[in-house]
Amino acid sequence: MMVGERKDPYRNFRFRLEIEGVQQAGFSEATIPDTTTDVIEYREGNEHTTVRKLPGLRKYANITLKWGITDSKVVYDWRKLVDDDNIKDYRKNVAIVLMDEEGNDKARWEFSNAWPSKYDAPDLNAKGNDVGIETLEIVHEGMIRTK
Repeated sequence: MMVGERKDPYRNFRFRLEIEGVQQAGFSEATIPDTTTDVIEYREGNEHTTVRKLPGLRKYANITLKWGITDSKVVYDWRKLVDDDNIKDYRKNVAIVLMDEEGNDKARWEFSNAWPSKYDAPDLNAKGNDVGIETLEIVHEGMIRTK
């Protein structure tokens, strides 16, 4: 990068999802979850008065997806596998990919052993003028940023 060359951050409105074995055209919102590590405080009686801080359990928040309802049931059917206790089929690998304005992949987050834990159908209102929004919450067992 040349001196004085400007590098703007990427916008948050151009993204796609890759869900292993699930074809869905797009989503209007996708929340990339946070990850935290519990802190274990430990001290033995013969040590200085400062407590040691050790890493404990890792926790991953859930992914939330929102999209305008259509006649496609593919994402709902994925959730239905969980309701039917079809464990061999419902765990999938998921990726959220951020793209630049030209459509080039610029950042990628991958999630392992993901499955939908909550589905929320759209609210309906005869006086309204909004798009009906479906929501899916996905749990997972690990997240890495690969790009």
